[in-house]
Amino acid sequence: MISASQSRMARAALNLGVRDVAEAAGVSTNTITRLERGEELLPRTVADIRAAFEAAGIVFIAEGQLVDGGPGVRLARK
Repeated sequence: MISASQSRMARAALNLGVRDVAEAAGVSTNTITRLERGEELLPRTVADIRAAFEAAGIVFIAEGQLVDGGPGVRLARK
């Protein structure tokens, strides 16, 4: 799963708009907006959005994976 803040951070890192992510994930712009507001989505929908971000070069960092413990994102190495 990914959090609302991780989605916003990933879009910012990639300089993508809601429409860009929605198109890449095969979902509506409203779905991306709902995710980023923290609304619950179907697990498959979140998986599709995550896969689109990962295909674009995002690595998701789980809570507790770093020393300071917060979830986040980073750009993958090329």
